[in-house]
Amino acid sequence: MRDNNFYMKEALKEAYIAAELGEVPVGAIVVKDDEIIARAHNMVEAYASSSAHAEMLAMDAAEAKLGSKWLSGCELYVTLEPCSMCAGAMVLSRLDKLYIGTMDPKNGAAGSIFDITNEAQLNHSIYVERGILAEKCAEVLTSFFRELRVSKAQLRKKNIDAVENEVDILEEN
Repeated sequence: MRDNNFYMKEALKEAYIAAELGEVPVGAIVVKDDEIIARAHNMVEAYASSSAHAEMLAMDAAEAKLGSKWLSGCELYVTLEPCSMCAGAMVLSRLDKLYIGTMDPKNGAAGSIFDITNEAQLNHSIYVERGILAEKCAEVLTSFFRELRVSKAQLRKKNIDAVENEVDILEEN
């Protein structure tokens, strides 16, 4: 039997793929009976879809593999705390367990802002464990956004330089 760190490292591999593709680096895997049955990473930009989150894509793949809309007996490992859409889908699919890398204080719906996964008024609750490889999961996000800010700043500088160059040319003529 593999441990939670092993499975979170597999989810992290997906997050790194997302980063390479220019997607927000979130990765997810679905495990059933100690076997990874689905894996995914964010594809929001590539699919031009706000619902193409790693968790949603991994759950869709797992449901297709199982031939069922239910994920009973399944565990989902995700590098970033799910949003309300993803947490709601987890409850509706009857996912058994959720393992989270790092929390999301701005959008999290599995303990940060809301806890949809354990809302008493819903018909299903999910066992949740947080903080698995939290530092590594947070670092991939921090690095991605740091590089994105640098790239945007460089692009702005390049655009400003181009405009200044055009102004100089116009003034010369």
